[in-house]
Amino acid sequence: MNPLTKQLLFSCLAMLLLLEYPADGYEYTGIRRLERLRLRLEGKLKGRVPVEGGRKSIKDIKLHLVQHTDSLLFTLPEPDAELQKKVNNLFLKRDKSYSLALLDITLGQPVRFASLRAHHQYQPGSVGKLAIAVGLFVELQSLFPDSVEARRQLLRDRMIIADLWIYYDDHGVPLFNLEDQSVVFRPIKEGDRFSLYEWVDHMLSASANAAASTVWKETMLLRVFGKDYPPSREQEVAFFKNTSPNELQKIALSIVNDPLRKIGIEEKDWKLGSFFTRSGKKIVPRAGSHATPSGLLKFLIRIEQGKIIDEWSSLELKRLMYMTERRIRYASSPRLTKSAVYFKSGSLYKCKEEQDFKCGKYMGNVFNYMNSVAIVEKTDGRVYLVALMSNVLKINSAVEHQTLATYIDRILSK
Repeated sequence: MNPLTKQLLFSCLAMLLLLEYPADGYEYTGIRRLERLRLRLEGKLKGRVPVEGGRKSIKDIKLHLVQHTDSLLFTLPEPDAELQKKVNNLFLKRDKSYSLALLDITLGQPVRFASLRAHHQYQPGSVGKLAIAVGLFVELQSLFPDSVEARRQLLRDRMIIADLWIYYDDHGVPLFNLEDQSVVFRPIKEGDRFSLYEWVDHMLSASANAAASTVWKETMLLRVFGKDYPPSREQEVAFFKNTSPNELQKIALSIVNDPLRKIGIEEKDWKLGSFFTRSGKKIVPRAGSHATPSGLLKFLIRIEQGKIIDEWSSLELKRLMYMTERRIRYASSPRLTKSAVYFKSGSLYKCKEEQDFKCGKYMGNVFNYMNSVAIVEKTDGRVYLVALMSNVLKINSAVEHQTLATYIDRILSK
């Protein structure tokens, strides 16, 4: 079969090292790769170190809208006339498939909003993994409503062995050996053992589909077993074997979508419906997924307001989105090198044979989705949130998002 028609590609199938969470977070989280990054920063290990904007301490990451009124909770503000004009001009001669929602929340300045087709629906790709993380934090809060320390300990201490839910995934993740300080970068294999914190980190940092399905599965077990979590291996197998597919789907969809509704994101603006691996989809029937820039921007606002369950959960999600090593797509704009960037991206493209057209990564001619969500903190104190989604055929959409990040940052600098 011609390779142009073989497959749909979720995210970056051969993604290079893309790491998040502050480098000094190992003691707090137990995420082993963070210790490797800390040793690099101290010059004790060779390897790439974070750009200037990726060197914040875990103690330096803050929420910006906790004291803000709830006026942004369910409705976005009216567009700022000047900012909206600049956004319109930026996209005037660009493809009509671009959609954007942009919010400047710089402290001491009026909140400024602008958008472009912000309610247009797209396939969210790996951006949807953020909804799985939210579902997990909801179940943790339900299990330990009065103790964030108990939630943290469960994330850190609960060890999960990779099993059939991981198939199939080409995304590589870093496996750092604390004893000999060696590292292997490869896809997750059956039998690999990570803490729940590390599984979440692999899901969001390396965007591993295997990790996404494993975390979603584990969150279902948290919902079902509650105070009896974790179940034995036999109990886990029996649950998925003896529960009907329809009931499994009902539980799974509730976990990832109900929390979004509670924070004011309507189904038309964000719905996650399917697991990220074939094996997961065989066990839990798939449903449709979509998202809009409006829905994704509201999600970023809720993080900054501390409204994703509570302040601790919101802050932890923001830390998990913090870019600390290789930046890609929107976040790779050289103009953002000194800025702190909290980021998730997702892509999905498909090619078919076409005369005089050569398919490449993120250059689909059937569809070519690219989605970026980012919180950007500038060294001069400016802070803004952006959700950019597109489906422009036959172009390298990763490069396009990088270029647009530069232009958007320039607009907000004036």
